[in-house]
Formats: sequence, structure tokens, C-alpha cells
Amino acid sequence: MKPAATPLPTNRVSAVMITLNAERLLDEVLSALAWADEVLVLDSGSTDQTRRIAAQHGCVVAHRNFDGYGTQKGFAVSLARNDWVLVVDADEIVTPELANEIQAAIQNTDYQGYMVPISLIFMGKLMRYGREYKMPHLRLFNKKFGNYNHHLVHEDVVLNGRIGALKNHALHDSYASVEDFIGKLNRYATASARLMLSNNKKGAVRQIVTRFPVTFLKEYLLGGNILNGLRGFIWAFFMGVYAVLKYVKLWDLQREKNVNQNPKP
Repeated sequence: MKPAATPLPTNRVSAVMITLNAERLLDEVLSALAWADEVLVLDSGSTDQTRRIAAQHGCVVAHRNFDGYGTQKGFAVSLARNDWVLVVDADEIVTPELANEIQAAIQNTDYQGYMVPISLIFMGKLMRYGREYKMPHLRLFNKKFGNYNHHLVHEDVVLNGRIGALKNHALHDSYASVEDFIGKLNRYATASARLMLSNNKKGAVRQIVTRFPVTFLKEYLLGGNILNGLRGFIWAFFMGVYAVLKYVKLWDLQREKNVNQNPKP
């Protein structure tokens, strides 16, 4: 008797990402996605080699002006040829173990989405302790059952289905330098403040004064970053700074709004 033939996979997956001047790691990121059935890159106007690198890897490359993380990622998902999508940032490297796990997981019809663990590489080293090690994110899902909300920042996938969890992680090498790190925190704090303003959230003095110590202690001691050595201290320190900065910016936006609404005679 001949052995039974191994069934062919019935589901295929598209890896999708949004980009803007992402050349630093893009070659490595795309090489780690060579197993995907499709790789789609939605660019918002790169002036570096991003689009050329994507084209060299055979990616589908599209353009859309950026108007928020949620809407941008949601549009990228809508362009994907396959129902199953893996959303990857342009500084996240999918490990071979995770790639194998994903290809097996999407054949399981019991789930419509999966939480993907993502671990931070900070200042050249993997952060093995704290919330940034294998933090779960809903990044693998069947787009028939959901997509991203339209939040400017802190975007999430809204999924109408069962969600499983994968074990292997992707590596998030987000910051080229401390200067890059601080710049991204500043830009993200601005976007967060604008979002809070649109939601009529108030920037109280109490929040500005207390956010730093509370956030620092939460990240450094309770979050376990004390075990990451100097990098853990630096990370916790700047998370505290970020927590204060977004409320300072919110307070300033509210001040400007009040001045504009109530001009002096």
C-alpha cells in the first residue's frame, strides 16, 4: 500500500507592511519573509531606497499618503491578495521558527486570528526581561473577520472570531540610535496628545507631575526591566519621560485651543 500523500496547504498568507524611509533594516526584514505567498509594501512617500529594496525582493509596492497608523495599516490589509495576513513593521524580523509556526497555524480553521509575540532589541541587545520580551500583538488574522480600527496611534485589529496564541517571536529592532529613539518618542507623544485632544481628554497638572515616577517604577521594578541592566534603566527612564511628554503636549494643545477660541480684545 502506498503511503498517503501529504495534503497541500489550503490557506495562503500575505505579509503586509507600511513604510516611510525604512531602508535601514528592510533588506533583512524582507529576506525573512521570503516564505510568504505575497509581500505587500504600502509606502507613504519614501525618499531613500525603500521602494527599490522592496521591488528587488519582488514585493507588491503601492503608495498612499499617511493619515494615521490605523487607516494606513487597514488599507494595506485590504490590498492583500490572500485572506490570511501577517502585519509586520519595517523593523521587525520574523524568525524561522515563527515562520514555520505561522504556516502551520493558518491551516487551522478553529481560529480566525493569532497573537504574535514580539521582542524588543534595544541598543543592540535583546531585552530578555520585562513587558517588551515576547509581548503579544494581534498581527496574524483572516481579513474576512476583521481589520484595523482608524485610530491615529495605538491602533488595534478589531476581529470577530476566535484568537489563538503563537509561541515563537519576531524581533523588533526599532531604534537605530538613542537620537532616533528620542525622536520617535517625541513624534509618538505628539500624535498621542492630538488623539487625546480629539477625545476631549484633559491634560491636568496632576498627571504631568505624577506620570514620570509612576511609569518609571512600573517599568523598572514591577515590569522587570531592572533585570535588563543599564538598557533596562534607560528604557524605563524614557518611558517615564514619554508618559509625561504626551500630557505636556496635550496641555499645550488645550492652551492653544483656548487662546484661539477666546482671543484677547
